Amino acid sequence: MTDDLFRADAYLRSCDARIVRIDDAGIVLDRTVFYPLGGGQAGDSGVLALAGGREIVIADTRKAKDAEGQPTDEFIHVPAPGQDELLAALEPGGAVTARIDWERRHRLMRFHTATHLLCHLVPVPVNGCSITPEYARLDFHMTDPLDKDSLTAGLARLVEAAHPLTVGAITDEELDANPALVKSMSVQPPRGTGTVRTIRIGGAGEGQAAIDFQPCGGTHVANTAEIGAVVVTKIEKKSASSRRVVLGWGPQAATAA
Repeated sequence: MTDDLFRADAYLRSCDARIVRIDDAGIVLDRTVFYPLGGGQAGDSGVLALAGGREIVIADTRKAKDAEGQPTDEFIHVPAPGQDELLAALEPGGAVTARIDWERRHRLMRFHTATHLLCHLVPVPVNGCSITPEYARLDFHMTDPLDKDSLTAGLARLVEAAHPLTVGAITDEELDANPALVKSMSVQPPRGTGTVRTIRIGGAGEGQAAIDFQPCGGTHVANTAEIGAVVVTKIEKKSASSRRVVLGWGPQAATAA
């Protein structure tokens, strides 16, 4: 099992860890700050720092799979090509410092939070999602047209309002009793531990407007103001019952701290 430190604190940039296993797929650690591809969000990249100042470049992070192809509770840190000599020297039990590419991760956090704001502005089920450092998209299950300028203006208002974001959890039974909390038609929240991680934007205290509340395992910023300027770059009719909304960065927003 890989202890996923990013679930509790998305702002952790590094951690000390031990190597559990090295195979053709990559490197499994006992704990990590690297988010694995899932829920539409891209996997993290970064480095594993070794003794003596050497570093293994990690190009991607994925969930390990069992013999039936089902995800396990281990995460695979996928090395970039051309590092065979460094990888050959690794051994189980060896110490490393796992360090993510923070600038890239922060863009993913900001975009992922922005997609939750989109779910507030377009309150219909989602049947597709992709979150990358350069763009994000949501496919909404709907037939009505959407207006690019209106959505961009709505996002700007929600960002400027500086709504706080809270990470919480509900029980499987509570989720079963409130199926409408699951906005995605294509990705179901992970079950099996008895609780499901949730993201709440706004509505956490008295007088705070409720913006969004749904199960989500991704990484997010702590306040909508941190998202910066995002704009709707494109709206596409993907099918008779699907409208795709694509988000991009506004001027200078991609490099915001």
